[in-house]
Amino acid sequence: MWMYAYEGRIVKVGRVVGNVVSTINHEFFDGERLLIVRLIDRGEDAGGYLICTDVVGAGADETVLVLDEGTSARQIHGVDTGPIRSVVVGIVDDVHEA
Repeated sequence: MWMYAYEGRIVKVGRVVGNVVSTINHEFFDGERLLIVRLIDRGEDAGGYLICTDVVGAGADETVLVLDEGTSARQIHGVDTGPIRSVVVGIVDDVHEA
């Protein structure tokens, strides 16, 4: 699976395949956009998905960078506690492997 180190944390690569609408949820998610991100490896399905908050405005079928670590996700959202683990932190334009 494509994974990259970013400031000592692991960032995964995925593709946005949908969104989640929830009328009853923890207050942390009020106003948050939730995306379903299928994990990919070298452009192919890696057999898993994550539900992520979105801080970059990613859209359907875009390839994205996902920070999948709770403490880092809370730092990005500026909170000390909250039921958050995964957050979309970037939109991928292209990938070049050496």
